[in-house]
Amino acid sequence: MVTNSRREAVNLSVGEMLRRMYSMSKKELVLRAIRGEAVERIPVGFWLHYVTQEEKELGLDNPAVLEKSIKGHQEYVEKISPDFVKIMSDGFFRYPSALYSREIQSIQELKDIQPIGDKHPWIEQQIKVVKEIRSHFHEEIASFYNIFSPISYLKRWFRTDQSRGDQVIADFIKEDPETLAHVLDVIAGDIAILSRRLIQEAGVEGIYFSTQQVQDERVTEEEYRKFIEPSNIAVLEAANEAGGINILHICGFEGASNEVELFKDYPAQVINWATHHEGVSLAAGRKLFGDRAVLGGFVNGKKGLLYQGEKEAIEQETRRLVAEAGSRGLILGADCTVPDDFQLERLDWVRQAAVL
Repeated sequence: MVTNSRREAVNLSVGEMLRRMYSMSKKELVLRAIRGEAVERIPVGFWLHYVTQEEKELGLDNPAVLEKSIKGHQEYVEKISPDFVKIMSDGFFRYPSALYSREIQSIQELKDIQPIGDKHPWIEQQIKVVKEIRSHFHEEIASFYNIFSPISYLKRWFRTDQSRGDQVIADFIKEDPETLAHVLDVIAGDIAILSRRLIQEAGVEGIYFSTQQVQDERVTEEEYRKFIEPSNIAVLEAANEAGGINILHICGFEGASNEVELFKDYPAQVINWATHHEGVSLAAGRKLFGDRAVLGGFVNGKKGLLYQGEKEAIEQETRRLVAEAGSRGLILGADCTVPDDFQLERLDWVRQAAVL
């Protein structure tokens, strides 16, 4: 039998929980977590795509695709009132160099690549879309815009149903690594411009910088550091100089593997990686990355607990992650993008269990 006094205690605990959850803006909650300050609950965030696989590259001068992305973000925010929003670059996955071709056989065909410039529609339209998406936020929410690394944009040119383009990049490195580095530097210059404008004009807090190692064993760590890494660092440094608070995403999507330690000195304020796949826990990652804020903890795919687990199991895993990683400098999320049919109520299960 539940007594009146016990009911009162339960009601008070629920009320106290809600007060603690919402006594500060979600933006401030996230920023405090990033700074490593004490928070009343751990912020939580998951993200998904709003367009088809094909449409991810077809947003330039295509209002229908861009409107689909804008509407998808708006519905997401309205349904779940997220702690923060990772704004997806849906529609803009293809870097639009005049030299673009799926028939390129040699890196020499790209040696004369030129910057697209700061007024190119590919940049202008992304600024416009981000402003539109943010205009639909109904409360103060931090936002971070997805930016791929220069190598990821280039690799995307050669993606097929059978390959993600890594073999072509490895071929280029073995053919002429200096020319490949030059191509990446040119792309990085444009991406740096986009990043600065997103922060200073469109109002995002920073970028979500997505990169990974080349998934081909022919590419050595030394080659990666010498010919690929400088273009990555250039983009992050530009975002930092623009005043951004930036997230480094070491992408383990669809089984991609990375030596996480390779990225430990990248100049980002928050680090996100595939904790389970890479075998590096949030706690271990915090030590590796010098006590910077860490983001993640859950497997993002359909076989993971987050997608198919029961509420109680997800709540238990949430509490385990917090106990393991500590309550400061922590944002709970997933390894990468969650499936398009992800049940958004699951985000709330994590969020409610993350009250300290």
